[in-house]
Amino acid sequence: MCLALPGQVVSLMPNSDPLLLTGKVSFGGIIKTISLAYVPEVKVGDYVIVHVGFAISIVDEEAAQETLIDLAEMGV
Repeated sequence: MCLALPGQVVSLMPNSDPLLLTGKVSFGGIIKTISLAYVPEVKVGDYVIVHVGFAISIVDEEAAQETLIDLAEMGV
């Protein structure tokens, strides 16, 4: 089973090569450096779905919060 989690982008680390775009993403206060190459239009404050260190899509805050609540209820 694969698991992708929502996180909020807290900073961007620009790079001249869009394939190397990275940023800091918060997962409930835990900050990780994540590849943003698949979502080059992302902005600070956006929520992204992250799978194995790569943001694979941008989601709205409501969807991200619903997912986080569901995961908490499952004990994840």
